[in-house]
Amino acid sequence: MNPYPDLFSISSQKEFEKITLKVFRHQYDHNQVYQDFCSLLKKDKSNVKSIEEIPFLPIQFFKSYEILSSQNPTQETFTSSGTTGATTSKHLVTDVNLYEQSFRKAFSQFYGNIEDYVVLALLPSYLERDGSSLIYMVNDLIEGSNHPESGFYLNNYDALIHKLIELDSSGQNVLLIGVTYALLDLVEKQSFQLKNTIVMETGGMKGKRKEMIREELHAILCSGFGVPTIHSEYGMTELLSQAYSLGNGVFECPPWMSILIRDTEDALTYVDYEKTGGINVIDLANINSCSFIATQDLGKKYPNHSFEVLGRFDSSDIRGCNLMVV
Repeated sequence: MNPYPDLFSISSQKEFEKITLKVFRHQYDHNQVYQDFCSLLKKDKSNVKSIEEIPFLPIQFFKSYEILSSQNPTQETFTSSGTTGATTSKHLVTDVNLYEQSFRKAFSQFYGNIEDYVVLALLPSYLERDGSSLIYMVNDLIEGSNHPESGFYLNNYDALIHKLIELDSSGQNVLLIGVTYALLDLVEKQSFQLKNTIVMETGGMKGKRKEMIREELHAILCSGFGVPTIHSEYGMTELLSQAYSLGNGVFECPPWMSILIRDTEDALTYVDYEKTGGINVIDLANINSCSFIATQDLGKKYPNHSFEVLGRFDSSDIRGCNLMVV
């Protein structure tokens, strides 16, 4: 049940702020973990009057607690990948329709009608486990494309190379969505000159390769695929919405999602535009869990509300607020 059915039709910043404050009050009342966290910061419904005053729950809480603002039964449990033996995050989703609405509307906003694409997915490390929200989304996009050529590829690179060249050269619009290390594997096997394909990386070396800075990574992928830009998706287990980059690593959010950049030394204050800090995400699609998440990503925001992701906090860098590592 979505208590705010208008959240996917937000059309102005003023409307976003109004619904965001309503959602804060709703989650304060219905999410005990979040209310306890707010209380530690001496925040409650009476003294939060603006978005900047809303407490953002550290993302690590999804590893230790059930983050719920709803009494309804869980329909899906999304889990993070995590390294072997590490505690994984769990996002309990009581209304999977909210997730479907969120990613379908966002995809449509940035890319148009899904039926215009063949969707080829190269997501081996995600396919090899249960509970991936990314697999859930991409599977829905594959089905929504209504195209018999759409599908997942695990480690069958040769079949994917053949299919990609065949489709692209026929003039078919293709969306190739892949985990970063697998896309690198692909261009090491085959050099492409794609004319009708969007290449979208979802981030992550998953321990398979050394991490790279975005400029280096995208230069290799642009050269290997013969495309001018690499698109990117910014999402995570703990969110039901995604931001997209249509190139150059600059992301934009759908209207029901926004980010703020917090000071790395003081988690309760914010830095100016174009200054680096920690990424806080407002995701109103998370109405039944928590819409206010302090991530472990570093980034910067621009005056037009676009943003870049610049890396991740080392756990030793999270300081200035002991509550961040509760």
